[in-house]
Amino acid sequence: MRLLRWFISSATLGVPQAAGPIAFSLVALGLTGDTSGGAAMMLAMTLAQVAGAIPIARLGRSFSLATFLRLLVVCRTVALLAIAIGAANGVPFTWLIVLAAVAGLVNGAASGYLRAVLNHLVPAARFPRALGIAATLNETTFVLAPVAASGLGSLSPPFAVFALAILGAVPALLIPGTGSTSIDRVQGPKGSTLNLSILLWLLCAAAGGAAVAAIEIGAVALALNFGFEPTLAILFTVPLCLSSVAGGIWVSVRNRMATRRAVVAMLLVMTLGAGLAAINASVVTTIIGTVVIGSVLAPLATYYSLILDTLAPPERRAEVFALLRT
Repeated sequence: MRLLRWFISSATLGVPQAAGPIAFSLVALGLTGDTSGGAAMMLAMTLAQVAGAIPIARLGRSFSLATFLRLLVVCRTVALLAIAIGAANGVPFTWLIVLAAVAGLVNGAASGYLRAVLNHLVPAARFPRALGIAATLNETTFVLAPVAASGLGSLSPPFAVFALAILGAVPALLIPGTGSTSIDRVQGPKGSTLNLSILLWLLCAAAGGAAVAAIEIGAVALALNFGFEPTLAILFTVPLCLSSVAGGIWVSVRNRMATRRAVVAMLLVMTLGAGLAAINASVVTTIIGTVVIGSVLAPLATYYSLILDTLAPPERRAEVFALLRT
């Protein structure tokens, strides 16, 4: 039951990031007549997430892992609800960008603490399967959340933001406790958050994340570019996520850590997919590119999490995992 609660928390924690690109773009379209404001909100959220990953994660060293995670989720929820209220009342768009940055400030740390909690719930031998299941659920969220955001946003963009805020708050209620376990009490060899080995895999994760973010954030713009309605941005986000779900299922069934050679091959596959999506030749070519990218997302994400778990000093794991999700 504790692991099930963690899986649900993992799946819902990413709802704001999954639905945000479309929900924010629809909010921007309604307030300014241009979807680029949505990209500005997501950029502010992402930059704040990167900036806050390590500092915010370090603030929770004296708290239990679950308690600090709950505090982070509550802070994000308040900021997202403020965006919904502000959008409904027509506040200056600059304030919505600022609030998006506030919401993003805790995203990385929240993800890092969520991943650190898993270390207290399953033995190391079951990590690949648990992470594969989590990746599958996460990508299912990235399939359903944009669809829901498009549907709700077509009725009321502020209500779409309100809905993603409420769903994103679920981890504050369900995350299983870890007793009095705090990072300050973790035993193990000391070390720095970043070294060359850790930095290598973080850079690989960042490159893949940039390719995915370009599609998710630019989905509405892609739809408009090909002559579709903004709500049909799901034509590009859903195939990406469906192929990633398939990759997550494969990781769960296999329950093994990939080899370095396989990881290099998957990185080349992702590069190919990014190239197909970037040339903007046709709708079909772009969709094929998103499918190719999605097919290796979950296997790569699982490998990064496993290898960083072995490389990071125990007391720095939450910080490293926070960086991984930025």
